[in-house]
Amino acid sequence: MKKEAEVSKQKQIPTRFVLAISVTFIQTATIIAMVLLLKIYVPYFDIAIILTQIFVLGSIVSSDENPDFKIPWILVVLLLPIAGFMIYFIFGKRDLSSNYVARMDKAERSLQESSNNYRKKLQESSAQAYADAILIEKLSGNSLYMNTQVDYFPSGEAIFQSMLQDLKRAEKFIFIESFIIQEGLFWNSILDILVDKVAKGVEVKVIYDDIGTMMTLPGDYYETLTQMGIETVPFAFLKGQASSEFNNRSHRKIMVIDGQIAYTGGINLADEYINEIERFGHWKDVGIRLNGEATNELTNLFLIDFYTNQLDASLDFKKYYIARPVVNDSFVLPFGDGPSPVYSRHVSKQAIINLLASAKHYVHITTPYLIIDDELANTIERTALRGIEVKIITPGIPDKKIIFAMTRANYVRLLNAGVEIYEYTPGFIHSKIYLADGKTGIIGTVNLDYRSLVHHFENSVWLYQDTVLNEIETDFLATLAESRRVSLDELKKDPLHKIINILLRAFSPLL
Repeated sequence: MKKEAEVSKQKQIPTRFVLAISVTFIQTATIIAMVLLLKIYVPYFDIAIILTQIFVLGSIVSSDENPDFKIPWILVVLLLPIAGFMIYFIFGKRDLSSNYVARMDKAERSLQESSNNYRKKLQESSAQAYADAILIEKLSGNSLYMNTQVDYFPSGEAIFQSMLQDLKRAEKFIFIESFIIQEGLFWNSILDILVDKVAKGVEVKVIYDDIGTMMTLPGDYYETLTQMGIETVPFAFLKGQASSEFNNRSHRKIMVIDGQIAYTGGINLADEYINEIERFGHWKDVGIRLNGEATNELTNLFLIDFYTNQLDASLDFKKYYIARPVVNDSFVLPFGDGPSPVYSRHVSKQAIINLLASAKHYVHITTPYLIIDDELANTIERTALRGIEVKIITPGIPDKKIIFAMTRANYVRLLNAGVEIYEYTPGFIHSKIYLADGKTGIIGTVNLDYRSLVHHFENSVWLYQDTVLNEIETDFLATLAESRRVSLDELKKDPLHKIINILLRAFSPLL
């Protein structure tokens, strides 16, 4: 293992991003300056400012968002009468362009629903699991499957080796979507295979998030890959506009090979995820591999993202839905999530709430962040208060100190309800696992924070009665053994720290 500083120098923000951010800042500053000048020189212009402020406040109050999200933005707009509503339009609103939404709607239902027999079998097996699956289907537009083998990988190192083996066997196409890509052993090993496969006639497509890779890739890296024969598109290309383009990022991690095999989980394509370099102690992450019919749904999610962001992409998706059944009696539902209006409800949040509400014995969770709204916090509390064992593992060594402080600010109310919280002593835990009673699980890209649950495009896999859940639970217990239980006594602070915690919790939805 190597220290990050020994591997490479600190990445600088590419010029394209500096220019885009500068343009956004200049646009915002110009608008604010114009408003101030008009306020000085135009009689009664104060009335227009007040009306605008009232309009913005009205739009916040009347939105369908959780009150936890509304309150801090109302404070920002009230405390900063002119700059406040500009900040809200840039960072608070999540409106997608009409063209973007139209392209996504056009692409979204290219995959036909799976067999209704799967729903009937699930209903016969468990009325509660059936209701949970139906909810996810309706909210996400994805479908329930059977006949899919699921394999679990308890570390980035393990999934890395499996990915390389499967990629080397690719014959038709390879699709990769990642929030972060960074040159190093992990990505370069994959890239060598991709270049070789392109030379042999295999179709290769890659999506990476434009802001997610801002510090890890050159600004024109998509052109570099395209020149190699790899069709590449940055997700939500940053243009430098005083709008909501800084939100609505793709936090998805998807790899599809020949339409048969798919990978997902918390693992980005960078060396810290396989502990080739050390950033925050040992990096704990996990992932799963699908082999069978359910792969079609992850193929579908990838193609929607590619088509939406690549204007000259073909809408001929059906030729890629070629997954063959692999006999397995468990139930698998890969699903997507993201901002409105593409998704009318917060899919992942509702799926997690249902998992908590239906648990009869225990709920086990791992998450790198614990920054949640009152609705989700209340559900976790109620689950513990009705006698269900609730254990949550968060990092022992944080990647972002302010976010870690916000995570810890949520501990006290949960601990008071009987929730057990542990911090992973060896380092940073980045896995996103939600388990209930050994029967139901959700694994994917979704953190317990506002970015994942509200702003980002995400993907996960809902599992029911799959033997792989036993492996995931075993790994959870092994991780728990390496973690330190947090007590209420250590969180009792002086009045100043209590005030800081109140402020951190109040304004956490803004991050």
